[in-house]
Amino acid sequence: MTDMDGHLVIISGPSGAGKSTVVRSLLDHCPLPLVLSISATTRPARTSEVDGLDYHFLSEQKFREHREQGHFLECKEVFGRGYWYGTLKQPVTTGREAGNWVILEIDVEGAASVMEQLPDVTTIFLHAGSMEELERRLRARGTDTEESIRRRLDVAREEMSRGGQYKYIVENIDADKAAIDICEILVATEKKPNA
Repeated sequence: MTDMDGHLVIISGPSGAGKSTVVRSLLDHCPLPLVLSISATTRPARTSEVDGLDYHFLSEQKFREHREQGHFLECKEVFGRGYWYGTLKQPVTTGREAGNWVILEIDVEGAASVMEQLPDVTTIFLHAGSMEELERRLRARGTDTEESIRRRLDVAREEMSRGGQYKYIVENIDADKAAIDICEILVATEKKPNA
């Protein structure tokens, strides 16, 4: 890649930290040429979701083929449900070659995998302030079973302990404020030599 290529940005944090809401606000309000990388998954689309906009919905066979051919920057089975999620390399490369800032909204494990391959990535860990607040948000969503909430909280505790592996940590008390904080980080990063 050349000096004219765009940046790669990872935003991750525990389930319930508000990543999707903050990223939407960031895309709407930050003046940088930001694009969100769309993850691939084997899980079925929900009624409100659109293929290619919310996720790339792939059959298990197609996902496995991509995995075997090394097409993923990172991928894993999430929360033991039998569904796979991953970041395809090609859209990330294409976005960066076009000079965009490509945002990966991925979990801590996926982030660690990407950091190993691409050490120049800007990494931001987003959290809700406390485990109590995280649990409150997960319950307020009303989309998970009690078992699923407990599993997500167990994973969240582990993820919170790894926040120090990120270059930046942002607390999400207000989504628009968190998006502004992230935008300021990215603008400052753009101005640094060899950022």
